[in-house]
Parts: sequence; C-alpha cells; structure tokens
Amino acid sequence: MSRHVEPSPRIGLEDIVHAQMHLKDVITRTPLQYNRVLSERYGCNLLLKREDLQIVRSFKIRGAYHLIRSLSPETLEKGVICASAGNHAQGVAYSCQTLGIPGKIYMPSTTPRQKVTQVSFFGGSQVEVILTGDTFDDAYAEAIAESQRSGMAFVHPFDDAMIIAGNGTIGQEIMEAAESIPDYIFLTVGGGGLAAGVASYIKIVSPATKLIGVEPEGAPSLRVSLEMGEVTPLDQIDKFVDGAAVKRVGDLTFAICKELLDDVIAVPEGKVCTTMLDLYNENAIVAEPAGALTIAALEAYREQIAGKTVVCVVSGGNNDIDRMQEIKERSLIYEGLKHYFMLSFPQRAGALREFLDQVLGPNDDITRFEYTKKHNKDNGPALVGIELKHRDDYAPLVERMSRKGFQFVELNKDPVLFNLLI
Repeated sequence: MSRHVEPSPRIGLEDIVHAQMHLKDVITRTPLQYNRVLSERYGCNLLLKREDLQIVRSFKIRGAYHLIRSLSPETLEKGVICASAGNHAQGVAYSCQTLGIPGKIYMPSTTPRQKVTQVSFFGGSQVEVILTGDTFDDAYAEAIAESQRSGMAFVHPFDDAMIIAGNGTIGQEIMEAAESIPDYIFLTVGGGGLAAGVASYIKIVSPATKLIGVEPEGAPSLRVSLEMGEVTPLDQIDKFVDGAAVKRVGDLTFAICKELLDDVIAVPEGKVCTTMLDLYNENAIVAEPAGALTIAALEAYREQIAGKTVVCVVSGGNNDIDRMQEIKERSLIYEGLKHYFMLSFPQRAGALREFLDQVLGPNDDITRFEYTKKHNKDNGPALVGIELKHRDDYAPLVERMSRKGFQFVELNKDPVLFNLLI
C-alpha cells in the first residue's frame, strides 16, 4: 500500500456531518451499551460502542458506503474495485448491492471460504469476487492494476478522506448517545482509518477526552511510525488479529493520528484471545480479534480509568468459529495455564508411571503426548503438553521434574522450537 496521499491534518466537522447524511438510511445506528461486568472489574463507567452489530458486522460499511456514494454518476457507472481479505470487502460489496453498481473485489486465494461466501452474499449479482495471490499485498497489486486498466474507482480500505469521514460518524453517535462526556475512548488501530475518523470528530467537540489507539503487539505499525517520525512499514507482522494487522499505516491516517491521539499502546495477541473468550462467556458478545482489542487494553489503563467514563469501540464481530481452538490455546498460553515441554525420560523402568504419579500435580492435565521417534521410543524424547488449573502450579511442576531427574526444554520460552513443533 504505497499510494502517496498528501497529508491533511484534519477532517472537518462538516465532512463528518455530511457523511452521516449519506449513511443515515443505510447503516445501523449501533448502541452505546453500559457493561456492568467490565465496569465493576475496572471500577469505571464502561460503555461499549457495538459496531459488531452493523449489518455487515463491522464498522467498515460506514467509510466504504460514504466514499462510493460520493463518487460522480459517471464514475459509478463504471463501478468500483477494492482489495480486502475481510470486513472492507463486505462493506464494499453491500454498498454495490445497495447502490446498484458493479464491483470487483480482489481477495487473497488463502481467504477462508466463509469470508468469500459472505462477500458474495452481500454483493449479490453486482459483485465479482476474484481470488488472486497468497497475500493481501498480492490482491492489492492486482486491484490497483485493474483500476488503472479499466478506469473503475479504487476504494481504499482506510487511507482516504471520505473513508475517514464515514468512520467519524461513530464519534458523532458516541457523543449524541452518551449521558456524560467520555473521559477516555479506546480505538482499534490497523491502517488507522477508524482512529483517525473518530478522533477528528471527538477532538473538535470534546478536546479533553483522551483518545487511546490500540494495536496488536505483533503488528504495531502506527506506534513504530510515531517513534520514527514518519510512516515506516514493518518487515514482518503477526497476522492473528487480521482486522488490524497491517504492515503500513496510511499517510493521511498517520498525519491525523499523530496529531489527535493521546496515546497508542500495543496488546499481546494472547491477551486479545482471553478477552474474546471472556466477552463471549460473560456477555454473550462474539467479537473478532480486532473488535476485542480495545477491551483487552483496559488492564494497561486500569489506574487511569478508575472512576471515569470510558468508551470502547467494538469494531467488528466477524469471527470464524474454526479459529476457536487456536483462540483458546493462545489464551491459555498467555495466562500461563498451558505449557509445552520436550521431555526426556530417565532410562529406568517405570519412568513414565513415575512422571504421572510423582511429577504431575493433582490438578495438572496432559493434553498432548507424542514420542518424537517412531522407533526406540524408550530412548527418544516426547513432546508433552500440560494444562494447569492455576498459574501458580507451574513453578512446583518444573521443580518436581528437575528433582526427579527428567531432562526437559520449555518450548513456551523458545519461539523457534515452539513454532516448529506446536
């Protein structure tokens, strides 16, 4: 995403009000809900802006529809193009169907079938889905090339003034629905379109409100760019928080976020997973990883938000159920409840039985056991996964393994071996 955009420090209030006029009959005016569980946990008045309840289950419909609706009739007749692996594609597809215009949506060939099906559903006969390349960057390059060939307008996922203004309507709705002025608003940051839009509105009508951008720890593109003083692409990212994992923030969004956000913090992916599970178990809210980011950030701000009115924007709820096992696994590892070892048993009879009877604690559970050699198993190490009931059970477990003469490598502390074996 190397498109150059002349940085403009502000999206005006009138731009966002104009966007609201475009969107009022198309989007859901999502609720600003008081959350008792989180309010009591953090000692604050916690409100959730439920963008996961949009018709496409994310905020992306706001910017996409506003941008497309703002194009000239001549441009609309030719149609639009976008590149996306998820939520933006659904927003564009829905807009094409609603406005009755043709659209081409380029998605990586690795995109899960569920997401491709949703895009086709929202776009209907108006949209052609084209699967190409292995990554978003591949799909993006193809979409740009086709836009230049055909003259169809390219709908950028975040780095466009119309996209940002459309997203800014979330800020307008927050201020209109809130009974008191929020002290803090937490915003998911991927490419920066959501944060830039909401910040553009909030800082005009309530300059004292603190705006906190939240990125996944494995893809802190805005924070790194802020530290470097300019937009700085990341070489590698963890793609788990797929709705916010981008290598490069936008030029325009960077300029706005740099000026208007009060802080940008990163949250570990494992913490995001724990938050997703808690939201489902405690509140029956199905949030995607990017949607749970803002709530996962509250722990880092526990002292500052005590006694305050806090808003967390839940940016989306397009979570694939096939990912739930991975989400649970990442959560357990982050919480210190799941540990993997490469374990060599002492060369004596009954060593495995001794491990089970004298090393494992009464609440410890073996969840995985694999010999690494198909032959001579007695002489080969084993891959052992152990789930604990309490985090504090870990140190005694390791102490008993050492005392009983079991040689082991802790895979959780070795990223290379962990990724290779687990």
